[in-house]
Amino acid sequence: MVGASATPGALGASVVANLERMRFDGEIHLINPNRDVIGSRACLKTIDDLPLGIDVAVLAIPRAAVLTAVKALSQRQVGAVIIFSAGFAEGGEAGLADQCELARIARETGLVIEGPNCLGLVNYVDRVALTFVETSAIALGARPGIGIVSQSGAMAAVIAVTLTSKDLGISYSISTGNEAASGVEDYVDYMLDDEHTQVIALVVEQFRQPKRFLELARRARGKGKPIVLLHPGRSSAARESAATHTGALAGDYSVMRTHVEREGVLVVETLEEFGDILDVTLRCPKRPVGGSAVLTESGAFKALTLDLCDDIGLPLPAINDGSAPQLRAVLPDFVPVSNPVDLTAQGLVDPDLYRLSLAALLGDARFGCIILGIIQTDARTCDIKFPSIIGAVKQLAPQKPVIFAGLDDGAAVPPQYIAQLRELGVPYFPSPGRAYRAIARIVAAPNIGSAATAADAPAARSTLIGSGMIPEYRSKAQLKPLGVPFPVGGMAGTVQDATRIAAEVGYPVVLKAQSANLPHKSDAGGVVLNITDAQSMAEGWVRLHANLARNRPGLMLDGVLVEHMSKPGVELIVGGRNDPAWGPLLLVGFGGVQAEILKDVRLMSPDSSIEEITEELQKLKGGELFRGFRGSPALDVAAVALIVQRIGALLRSEPTIQEIDLNPVIVYPVGSGAIALDALIITDGRSSAPPR
Repeated sequence: MVGASATPGALGASVVANLERMRFDGEIHLINPNRDVIGSRACLKTIDDLPLGIDVAVLAIPRAAVLTAVKALSQRQVGAVIIFSAGFAEGGEAGLADQCELARIARETGLVIEGPNCLGLVNYVDRVALTFVETSAIALGARPGIGIVSQSGAMAAVIAVTLTSKDLGISYSISTGNEAASGVEDYVDYMLDDEHTQVIALVVEQFRQPKRFLELARRARGKGKPIVLLHPGRSSAARESAATHTGALAGDYSVMRTHVEREGVLVVETLEEFGDILDVTLRCPKRPVGGSAVLTESGAFKALTLDLCDDIGLPLPAINDGSAPQLRAVLPDFVPVSNPVDLTAQGLVDPDLYRLSLAALLGDARFGCIILGIIQTDARTCDIKFPSIIGAVKQLAPQKPVIFAGLDDGAAVPPQYIAQLRELGVPYFPSPGRAYRAIARIVAAPNIGSAATAADAPAARSTLIGSGMIPEYRSKAQLKPLGVPFPVGGMAGTVQDATRIAAEVGYPVVLKAQSANLPHKSDAGGVVLNITDAQSMAEGWVRLHANLARNRPGLMLDGVLVEHMSKPGVELIVGGRNDPAWGPLLLVGFGGVQAEILKDVRLMSPDSSIEEITEELQKLKGGELFRGFRGSPALDVAAVALIVQRIGALLRSEPTIQEIDLNPVIVYPVGSGAIALDALIITDGRSSAPPR
């Protein structure tokens, strides 16, 4: 303990107090140049007085002394260092330079550095508390554990309190801070192979090794270890806060979320949801899947449940007397079979009704999760209901998740009943809304326990013509052989060429100026629509070139693209980008003004299947248009999905592509297909040709 102190509440004193509270039985060495003894422990004067090979040193000293101390510790062959001090990368250029020096020392010596600007760690497996935050002395023991890894030290402490209050085991809680030389990815890597950790809880403001994290998430998915992520930074204001708080330059939240969810990571948005989902994922032997059944005691609450579950997308398969004979057989005649099931107050008269109903619902293959929405009221009521429910769970030993959600938040529930439910693997929620939201988020996530597989798609690699911004006509030449449909047309260098092409493809046609230096043709007047005959062709040709001479003087054209004008339809945008940190991603949405103002778009992985793409299209705010809105015909979603999949295949196979943009893509009624009117490819300038 470098910076040991006799002052109660000082950082060094708090660390030692935590170690003693957890009954740590290893050696503790105190370093304080001004004292010979602190409490019952002797003090060393300097780091040079330490024996060789100490496991870890904790630094509770001013920032200015950190570098000197770390260098001295490396000379004493210390294994690791925890640095509480702030003011490094988040504190300006001088602090950043010092942090880079810490990273250099770590690389060259093999020293593991946690921090700086962190709150340390707690190892609940081996009873090692190396933090100045007062820590619970509850060791993990034989319980399954949640491993916490948080860039924010405060959030690590908050989450530990939340989990402890739910009587959930914690294996490790690690605050990574500025991550000078070890980060989130390193600790996740360790926990994936740790037998004490069954679920990993992350608070991350920036992934510094995104592609490595995706590989780790894939491993976690295969091992059946859920990763639950809270990622502050959806808004621009939050991203600025993250930069000043941890020295992080936060990336695009939507891009991050799309990629990590593809690999099975459960992304949450609030601290409450974080604790709730961790409760379900650790406590339940199997995660909720598919539809849920709700067993409750109020007709009004039944209606509230249907409303809320419809809003949040929690499937509640409908049942009736004919489709659920087992449930019908155990319910009183006056209780109709439905989902939710309203037992009325009959459980007070016949408590065994809870066991009978639960057994029938557990035996129904349509339900992957059973939620008990029970009225608790007071201790006397609880004494009637809880023993029957607890006894039913013991007897039935359900292999599906059973979730208890009290309707009356704040009811005086005897704590032993909650403890007994939790011991049986039944999470207890103080309110049903939180239970529904947690289950909905888990059900919607990809299955844990199986690795993601890329969708089958035709091979799409080809040698790109050009680099940088590839103009429309060349972009279309690349995409058309891959199966992306475009209007018929051709390139013209003269008005005579344009007139000939128009006659071949059929009027009306559109004229579009082509140049790698003209990405936004319309803004410069480089598009002329509704050319209907040879005379209007001559007029349009002159107008197009006059517009360009006025708006973009000196621009050299490759030529003018002449295309048959497609009939009107619903406009979409289909695109893709290769994010330098996370990799390729697809975008679909409604085109035109809607794309820019309403931002009605969905992001998805480029290996998405036709079924997954179709589902994402239906989730658009304007998705009702696909199904036929107010008498309009349903649209050819399958044709759009095929275009999207082909763009995804190209992105996956061609790493030089930075961006692809098809805007607009016109979609027609079912059976009539879809067609891309414009195309743009931007590459990073590298050659895409395979090596000789």
